[in-house]
Amino acid sequence: MDAQLEDRVLEEKLAEGLAGLANETQAVSETEFAEVVAGALEAVGGKLLFKMHLDRDGQSEHVAAASVGEGESRQFLLLSLPDVGGKLKVEPAAKSENPVARLAPSYAGLMDVFKAAA
Repeated sequence: MDAQLEDRVLEEKLAEGLAGLANETQAVSETEFAEVVAGALEAVGGKLLFKMHLDRDGQSEHVAAASVGEGESRQFLLLSLPDVGGKLKVEPAAKSENPVARLAPSYAGLMDVFKAAA
């Protein structure tokens, strides 16, 4: 399967798993976001790298970085959702304009080093 198609399939599967959070009128708590992200990542064999709450451009949002796969085929995704509800955004970290996306590969590499040292 070509890499772009794999990215699209992963994005769609994760977006489907998180569709319940895309409510335009209901605020989303950090706990709700984390629970649903964890469930969606489990469904695709992904791992949560980190999550945070950001204020960007006067807007607050929940952001999570995840990895799917191992070794050279590992892909990094960024999932974001305004904390006031709205549309979930799932995108490859390499294509994201969110500055947090650049942290995902570095963070995963750091976790790999810690795991090997343990």
